[in-house]
Amino acid sequence: MSRLASLLRRTFGVVKEHVGTDLSGNKYYNIPEQKTWTGRVVRPRRLVEVANLKEFEYIEGSIPSEWDAWIRGRRKQPPTIEELLKNEHSREQIKIKAAEVEEMDKALQAKEYEDGLVAEPVQTQIKGHASATQFGQTEFSEEPVSTANTFQPGSWTPAGTKK
Repeated sequence: MSRLASLLRRTFGVVKEHVGTDLSGNKYYNIPEQKTWTGRVVRPRRLVEVANLKEFEYIEGSIPSEWDAWIRGRRKQPPTIEELLKNEHSREQIKIKAAEVEEMDKALQAKEYEDGLVAEPVQTQIKGHASATQFGQTEFSEEPVSTANTFQPGSWTPAGTKK
């Protein structure tokens, strides 16, 4: 660390170096390794100042994956604007292609249902537990019909309550 940087840090506090800004306006900084006035070494850090300061309005994915990789130290060099734009375009193309494939799949599935090649799924609603003696029955007994080792879940309802 140079003497000038050391003097600036002691005078103005932590020295952070602006390394880039993403398309959302988030600013990314690198804080180089520094020594405190006691001689303790503070390891280098990377941080982001988000453009949207309201914590409750945070949207997951608001930090691009390229910048996230840089902040977490998975890449040495920060991403360039060209790289961000290229990757954004690629992601949009993938979304468009995925929507097209989903539409084609839905059309094929509808045709298979129509032609009778595939049976349509049946919506069933079963209440109770399959191991219960009253499985599939709508009425539950208020008298216990099983005890100890022969207990059947859902086989009785305490008096005064109805399922």
